[in-house]
Formats: sequence, structure tokens, C-alpha cells
Amino acid sequence: MAHHIIELIAQYGLLLVFINVLVEQAGVPVPAVPTMIVAGALASTERLPLAGVVAVAVLACLLADLAWYAGGRHFGGGVMRTLCRISLSPDSCVKQSELRFQRWRGGVLLVAKFIPGLSTVAPPLVGAMGLRVAPFVLFDGLGSLMWVAVAVSLGYIFASQIDAVMVALANAGSVALMFLGSLLAIYITMKWWQRHRLLRTLRMARITVQELNDAVAGGRNPAIVDVRSEAARIIDARIIPGALLADVNSVDRIVDAVPLDAELVIYCTCPNEASAAVVAKALMTRGYKRVRPLLGGLDAWDAAGYPVLRAPAAEEGVVSHAI
Repeated sequence: MAHHIIELIAQYGLLLVFINVLVEQAGVPVPAVPTMIVAGALASTERLPLAGVVAVAVLACLLADLAWYAGGRHFGGGVMRTLCRISLSPDSCVKQSELRFQRWRGGVLLVAKFIPGLSTVAPPLVGAMGLRVAPFVLFDGLGSLMWVAVAVSLGYIFASQIDAVMVALANAGSVALMFLGSLLAIYITMKWWQRHRLLRTLRMARITVQELNDAVAGGRNPAIVDVRSEAARIIDARIIPGALLADVNSVDRIVDAVPLDAELVIYCTCPNEASAAVVAKALMTRGYKRVRPLLGGLDAWDAAGYPVLRAPAAEEGVVSHAI
């Protein structure tokens, strides 16, 4: 099998490397690292040009990432929500990427391809959050170059042992697949059970968008809290009028700002209102008796035709009034 792969890459050369990397970076689970390793080994014997292998692989990365970047730039939160909903962990798939972007900004692209799950999410995320094209190309190009260089260098350095390396990769792949499959099953079961327990606990405590609108119109004036991250609000600036801007780590500040006897409505834009449910549960443990997540979150409120505003840029870690 290893010999067939080597012969295939030697025959079709740079075109196969380009297509393989492009398809993988587009999101299809077709690993490109083994192909680049073999291409590096062939480059060591001058059967393929080393500079050409690196160039076509980096070009493929940039083309695929630019497509994701454009999607995030033009469709913003819609692209991120789509990625979030098809993720294995839809409640938090974008959260860690948002945090990394807040910390590193465009520099996240330098390491994105080395972090499982971040490679596909990072380009549309930075596009949705307004990173300009020039910095994107610079950071993504450098990150892609480092990733390609590592794979190609492995093949170049270990060219004489390429058959053994390919066999080892194949064997490790089978073992790793079985191991990861078991971990994945355990992980999915745990996530399902955690979500099931949380939703069961708060099932009777939810409020519909019509009930919230009626409460506001009737003068009850519940305290409305937006618990999306700052990065999420940069992507999607919609907020419900009068909402407090917080996040899942601002429970103490919410407690300081809202009396215990107040009625609270917590909302987000994540599937199953997960972040809102987490904050609502935390507030219940602090003594709040009338706290409920908004069923369907901000998307349901907007879809029902109720008023929304555009949030000003909020300072990190500060709970503030939107109006």
C-alpha cells in the first residue's frame, strides 16, 4: 500500500499535493499530511521540486481559507452558527476560538492548523470579526507555511525510511482510529447526559419570546441579560433593547447589578440556549427565584419581529447597559 501511494504521488506530483491539501482545508476529512510527507521524501531524491511542493501546498491552504474567510466576512454569525450546529460540541465549538481570537487576534491563524478543530473555524471567525484581508493573508500564509514545512520536512529528513514511516502511519492510524472512536463515543455520551440534565432542570423555567414581549409591554420590566461573549457580539451586534451585556463568567457582576427579587430573562444565540441555561442555573444557586432562559434565544426574538438594537462595543469583562 505504501509503495502504491508513493508511485501515485510521484506520477501526479504537484497536482495531487495541491488537490489533497485544498480538499482537506475545505473541510473534507481527507488527511493531507501523509501526502506531503511522501512528497517531501520524493523531493529529497529530486523526483519532485521541493519549492514547488511547498508552494502548491501553501497556495491550496490560502485558497480554501480565503473562501472560508469570505463566508465569515459576508455572512458573519450565520456561518459561525452553521459551523457550530454541525460541530460535535455545538454548545461550545466557537467559544474557545472566540477566546483565542480575543487574546491573539489575527495571530491565532499562526497556530490554527496545528490545533484540531480550530483550522476550519478560524478563517470564517476572523472574517466575521472584521480582520482585514491583508493581515489575514499574512498570518494565514505564515501559519500555512509553518504547517506545510513541518510535514514536508519530515518526509525530506526521513526519505530513506519512507516505506517504514508510511507503514507506521498506517498502523498508527488504525490504532488511533479505534482509540479516538472510543473516546468520541464516551465524549458524546457525556455531553448528551450533561445537556439532558441541564435542560431537564430548567425545562419548566423557560420563557417564550411572546411572554417576554408581553411582560415588557405590560410594565413588568424583567431584567434581560445577554450572556454572549464579547467576541460573539462583535460577530452579531443585535441585542434586545434594555439588555445588560454580560457573559458566562460575569455571574458575580450580574448579582451586583440585579436585585435578588427581580425577574431575570437570560438569552444567547447558542443551540439549546446552553450558555443562557448555564448562567440561569448559576443565578438560581445565588438565590434568584425568577430567572429563566429565553426559549430560542435572540434568533427567536428577532424572527418574531420584536425590536432589536445594535450593541456598542463593550469593554471586556464589564457588565453594561445597552441603552
